[in-house]
Amino acid sequence: MAINGGSDRRMMSEINVTPLVDVMLVLLIVFMVTAPMLQAGIDVQLPRAGAAPLDKGERAVTITVDRDGMIHLNRHAFTVGEFRKRAPTLFSELGGRPVYIRGDSRISYGVVISAMASLKAAGVERVGLVTEPERD
Repeated sequence: MAINGGSDRRMMSEINVTPLVDVMLVLLIVFMVTAPMLQAGIDVQLPRAGAAPLDKGERAVTITVDRDGMIHLNRHAFTVGEFRKRAPTLFSELGGRPVYIRGDSRISYGVVISAMASLKAAGVERVGLVTEPERD
């Protein structure tokens, strides 16, 4: 019997980690499901060419021209005219890094050339085109 009329229970000095493990597993599953969706980007059908693969070590900026003729940089979409006006401010501090253009194979060749011309006018020295490797 307890002296002060209370129960004979003592404080438990162990930490119950089961709820923590449950929360961590749920978070792991959520991140595993959402991570591929975040990297999906804009869906484009790239043309095929037998070019050498790009150097992955170099930090490059990639713009995408979708099948509607919109030019995407990160999460922003521009028309060709808007891109021409905004390119000097958007690409003023690249520090010699290349800019790669992912152009959908179903769009007009002129839209990709217009994006390239806007980049060159903005002072970008290294512009490349991204393609899919040819199938054997």
